[in-house]
Amino acid sequence: MRKLLLLLLCLAFTQTWAQVQSPKEFLGYELGERFTRHHRVVEYYQHVAANSSKVVLKEYGRTFEDRPLVYAIATSEANHQNIETIRTDNLKRAGLQSGSPSTNIPIIWLSYNVHGNESVSMEASMATIYELVTNKASWLEEGVVIMDPCINPDGRDRYANYYNQYGNKDYNPDPQSKEHNEVWPGGRANHYLFDLNRDWAWQTQIESQKRIAVYNQWMPQIHVDFHEQGVNSPYYMAPAAKPYHELITKWQYDFQVTIGKNNAKYFDQNGWLYFTKERFDLLYPSYGDTYPVYNGAIGMTYEQGGGGRGGLGVLTAEGDTLTLKDRIAHHHSNGVSTVEVTVANKAQVLQEYQKFFSNNVNSFPGKYKGFVIKGDNNPDKLTALTNWLDAMGVSYGTGAAGKPLKGFNYQTQATESFNLNSSDLVISNYQPRGVLASILFEPSTYVEDSNTYDITAWGVPYAKGLKAYAVSEKIMPGTGKYSAPSAEVTSADKAYAYIARWQTLEDAKFLAQLLKNKVKVRYAETPFSIGGKNYERGTLIITRRGNEQHASRFDGLVKGLAKEYGRSLDATTTGFVDSGKDFGSGDVHYIDAPKVAVLAGNGVSSLAFGETWHFFERQLDYPISVLDTDDFGRFDLSGYDVIIIQNGRYNGLGDGSMKMIDDWVRNGGRLILVQGALNSFADRDGYSLKRYADDDEKAALKKLKEKWDEADASVKYADRERNYIQGIIPGAIYKVSLDNTHPLAYGYGNSYFSLKTAESRFGKLSGAWNVAYIPTGAKPVSGFAGNRVQKELENSLVFGVDRMGGGQVIYMSDNPLFRAFWDNGKLLFANAVFFVGQ
Repeated sequence: MRKLLLLLLCLAFTQTWAQVQSPKEFLGYELGERFTRHHRVVEYYQHVAANSSKVVLKEYGRTFEDRPLVYAIATSEANHQNIETIRTDNLKRAGLQSGSPSTNIPIIWLSYNVHGNESVSMEASMATIYELVTNKASWLEEGVVIMDPCINPDGRDRYANYYNQYGNKDYNPDPQSKEHNEVWPGGRANHYLFDLNRDWAWQTQIESQKRIAVYNQWMPQIHVDFHEQGVNSPYYMAPAAKPYHELITKWQYDFQVTIGKNNAKYFDQNGWLYFTKERFDLLYPSYGDTYPVYNGAIGMTYEQGGGGRGGLGVLTAEGDTLTLKDRIAHHHSNGVSTVEVTVANKAQVLQEYQKFFSNNVNSFPGKYKGFVIKGDNNPDKLTALTNWLDAMGVSYGTGAAGKPLKGFNYQTQATESFNLNSSDLVISNYQPRGVLASILFEPSTYVEDSNTYDITAWGVPYAKGLKAYAVSEKIMPGTGKYSAPSAEVTSADKAYAYIARWQTLEDAKFLAQLLKNKVKVRYAETPFSIGGKNYERGTLIITRRGNEQHASRFDGLVKGLAKEYGRSLDATTTGFVDSGKDFGSGDVHYIDAPKVAVLAGNGVSSLAFGETWHFFERQLDYPISVLDTDDFGRFDLSGYDVIIIQNGRYNGLGDGSMKMIDDWVRNGGRLILVQGALNSFADRDGYSLKRYADDDEKAALKKLKEKWDEADASVKYADRERNYIQGIIPGAIYKVSLDNTHPLAYGYGNSYFSLKTAESRFGKLSGAWNVAYIPTGAKPVSGFAGNRVQKELENSLVFGVDRMGGGQVIYMSDNPLFRAFWDNGKLLFANAVFFVGQ
């Protein structure tokens, strides 16, 4: 009987091998001989799932360009029959479901091609899934392997299509050849040109939203994010570099070392070069390694040399030819090795995973034990916050009325006493996702080492403009859930006007739809009161007068849009105000629906352009024209009211194009310059923007730089990196002074938390409006800025408005739309588009 069973098992195993084709058999070419388009990879995974009882393939969403997002569940047939129990047992270990687990099966998640032009990943995934269901099938009895072959299908096909179009018949390894030099914007980002590897926590993109929803259903113990780096870099693998966030456990670090050593074993056998513990740290919480780490997993980045310049083969600086086949072999080796070492250590992996979440719930180790979001925040902001928390699975509840507490006030930067109210939201860190919540909300980022790979500050209350406190004592929420107040529209017989407040991006969305529907709208320059209610600057006033073209449908149209966008409206039967300016005053400005254009193409940061494109199309739902920089000289600009020039380098525009812009502004245009774009207009004739406010400021900073240069001469070679970072700012938050009487700042208080991600400084404007600036002596409220940068940024411009002829120039030295997660800057950008200069 035993021999018969063994024979049957062997026959079943052989049958699986016979039925599942290798990638070469299915595709008709050897992996590495060409780049496979996304649909063919999906078809291969469908083939494997159709012919192997070890694989189930699921679609979890569609991209903006309607490509499928899929993931494969690879495990033994027996595990598949029990897969729902395995999945829910894992959630029980994490404390996300009640009960005790009855299975002991770890979950390993392998993610490929988050960056589209890091193209080896998707190819390697096919080799890996084939290996797992054939040669390594026994491992699948001990674990579940989830494989996402392509997180970013739109970017991947953009790259593959480019290379397949321009690649030579026989690949040319010359790195200067066209096949190694993608055209703008390249394949790295998704459809809206967002870097999806910076979007794990923020979930601004459809790919991230759909993926995290599935991730939270599984909550793996291991997550690997496969990447590529420059062609001259050897392979990078775990363990990661410092800085590590202080809440990362010793076990998480130690098991990275264990995995790294197992990976290295196979690299050593093949003589492949690699490095560890350098460059790629574990701090910024929105990566494909850190987000899983802060969710209890062992999260790792694997980086293969190649990237967009790799092609099918490229010469390295050492004179070797790095081929796509080489790159596939390296990623394939580490993918398989990671599964091997995990299942070999599965008992401890599961034990330590459960311990991570138990520690969060029972004895949270961080400085702050919870956060209180005040209930008197704007309801739009609270709704957006709770929706985001729900998407991540972070628990929250309402407060206990009247309870006195002490906490760090994000707005004042001081520890203060306050009362907890029943309308407040409480986020306790004594919950399974306490580490994640703590890191996202911490007032000042813990930075173990300032030499980091990305921004060093992101505090959610700053980013979302929330009144909040961080509390050092244990605090637990009540069971109540936040419920936003319903929008109300006061009625009046034949209303003279409707009044809508201007406080958040949701109000800007409402305005955008009014203008798209050709409803004429005005805004108040000064505060006013009417009907016993007070209104601030920027309040929208929609008068019946001027909207006669809508005739009898005026009331229904305005009310209908208000209902659709959840806006409250106050109706009034008079334009005679109790205080302030009447509705017919010159200080109540008519908003002429702006025709907006944004520059794209060579010289423009593709990511910054994408942030603007996404803002208008997916957030405001307001039309824009996209003008390519290569064709700029032939455009007629007279049809545009607003032109946006985002972060980038614009030396290539040329004198003729710059003069076109100058003339257009003088004739009444509104020019919005963001971050790096300011460099091309600073010190230019006709513009108030200068590097230094005056000669005294220039001389003082020059003297400082001479002192620093003198100090540099004595720096040891080994300390050169440490010395260098004193002059950079990798992303830090500053509290800046804000003139909220200016239309650019309507809807804000007298200060603003700005995320600064560049070192460029500009003096305060002379003869123009300094709407926001960094005060003397200011230091970051969160994150790292080198000592030299801090001194240079004192008394420098953040946001300003300059009149030039009949037009306006709006300077934004910081990007309010950064990665679409800095929500508190979006209304400011809307002000620039709709209010300034009207």
